[in-house]
Amino acid sequence: MSTAISPAPTLASLGPQWFAPTMGWGGLALAWHRAGERLGPVATQISLACLLVAAIVFTLVLLASLARISRHPRALREDFSHPVRHGFVAAFPISILILSTTALLHGAPPDLIEPVWLVALALQFAVSVWIVARWIGGRVAWSSITPILYIPMVGNILVPLAGVPLGHTAIAWVFFGIGAFFWPVLTALVLARLAHQPLPDRLMPTWFITIAPPAVGGLSAISLGMTETLLPAALGLAVLSAAACAVRLPVMLKGEFAMPAWAVSFPLAALSALTLRSAPILGAAGTLGIALLAITTIVIIGLSLATLKGLRSGLLLSPEPVALPVVAKA
Repeated sequence: MSTAISPAPTLASLGPQWFAPTMGWGGLALAWHRAGERLGPVATQISLACLLVAAIVFTLVLLASLARISRHPRALREDFSHPVRHGFVAAFPISILILSTTALLHGAPPDLIEPVWLVALALQFAVSVWIVARWIGGRVAWSSITPILYIPMVGNILVPLAGVPLGHTAIAWVFFGIGAFFWPVLTALVLARLAHQPLPDRLMPTWFITIAPPAVGGLSAISLGMTETLLPAALGLAVLSAAACAVRLPVMLKGEFAMPAWAVSFPLAALSALTLRSAPILGAAGTLGIALLAITTIVIIGLSLATLKGLRSGLLLSPEPVALPVVAKA
């Protein structure tokens, strides 16, 4: 197989995957806020700076997305029908949920956060319903079963982190239940997909998303009042996924940088936060959590620099390459 020459960069290529950096920086803000218990006010200030970056990135991408919809209305419809990219549609409401959660931790007025959070919650639920409706309607191919689907379905387990402090405990349980149910379902589907076809090289970094369900799920479970003795179990699952991804990292790094690489960011941040939260039970987890947080920070800064470089070159706003058959020589 060979690929066609990529056309000139265009705003039409700015799909919902561009909200992934907000998830990454927002997740990093959550992790640094958790580190405040060990590192003091400095960690809290770094968390606030990360939140500011996440908010700025979100605003820029939102404005660019609105311009894209205005100039290229068909592009949005193509996002919803794309076998892989449609899973990133949930990155928009998930980004708002992450920003709301972090802002709440930093003392933002609940009366200001709650309406925004509820709107994001409604959007997240709508996307989840839409995804399931696609499955029921038979619009599923093996090519569409990727770890990206964890975002719209398993991403619901993020809700308790802000839902409980805002007093919406029952709603938090509803969304936690949705995410917890679809976590093993999607894991089985993604693994079954491998029996039919491997993931394309550009999607290999999305395997890191498998770290997020146990990492975020563990934190959300504690928010819902579950016993802290569950933390080592959640941490064990998250570390297993992280270790498996680390083994495949050399293969992932061989590919050309693309926006799916941001799938590494939020899961690592969530793993850092869970590790730090596990310190009261697993003493060594505190030191390990700080080390993971440092690595995650470097990774997200690296992803940001790579993204800026890709924007300057126009590569990241070029249409996805189309595979062309190669005629075998006689």
